[in-house]
Amino acid sequence: MLTELARGVTAFGTGLAKDTVGVLGGLRGDDPNDWDPDYIRQTLPLLKNTFGAYFRGEVRGLDNIPSDGPSLLVGNHSGGTLIADTFVFAQCFYEHYGPDRRFHQLAHDVAARMPNLGILRRYGVLAASHDNAKKAFDLDAPVLVYPGGDYETFRPTWHSDRIEFGGRKGFIRLALEQNVPIVPVVAIGGQETALFVTRGERVAELTGLSRLTRIKVFPVQLAPPFGVTVLDLPLRFPLPSKITVQVMPPVDLREEFGARPELDEVYDSMTDRMQDCLSELSEERSLPLVG
Repeated sequence: MLTELARGVTAFGTGLAKDTVGVLGGLRGDDPNDWDPDYIRQTLPLLKNTFGAYFRGEVRGLDNIPSDGPSLLVGNHSGGTLIADTFVFAQCFYEHYGPDRRFHQLAHDVAARMPNLGILRRYGVLAASHDNAKKAFDLDAPVLVYPGGDYETFRPTWHSDRIEFGGRKGFIRLALEQNVPIVPVVAIGGQETALFVTRGERVAELTGLSRLTRIKVFPVQLAPPFGVTVLDLPLRFPLPSKITVQVMPPVDLREEFGARPELDEVYDSMTDRMQDCLSELSEERSLPLVG
């Protein structure tokens, strides 16, 4: 085990050095071939013994992901920019299916393109766009998307048990255009890694942040070591909340909703069934953080 961890640390350090030099070539985040199964194989034990152990990650129902071909994994988004549930899910996915099964996750440009976050791109992260999703589908990969984006991931902590996609239906159009099934992925625990106080949508609008960037919120959190943070800055230390993730059965939209599905009907149905699942996960939790 110590040898595996040492290899993981070495691979992580080597990758970080390459990313530092690679910034001279411009920002990345659009190339599915940045995915690196050898890197995943080397660093997976390290990820398991850090994120996995710290958040006591548990992912159920991974066999609900179709064993071959593309699919769209649709998740609720939690934890601000320090998305523990994404790390936990990716770790468990690669443990279950092996590092050689291609898997991509769509993320905000800040995460996908940050020069020194090459670890994310090697694990499959791409900048969130339909074009990048299509590239991954063409390679028969499952793709994880978070329709709620910053609106949901910065929701107040007392909304932990709520699916809040904000009416965004692009994931439905993508699934229909590409004729791929939707696999709902429901997680709980991320909103307890800090005390999320407010989204700050009005502040983002008044300050012009929402016009200058793709960030539509100006949220406030309470977390160590600095107490108050805004947009997770200065960087906070996440509390060790237990992360539980449930993968639900796949949904063939045309098979269930007809040849020309109505977006509103699909949206209501998908969010309702995800909400039911999230409510069940919430009822299991006896205490915050402890789970």
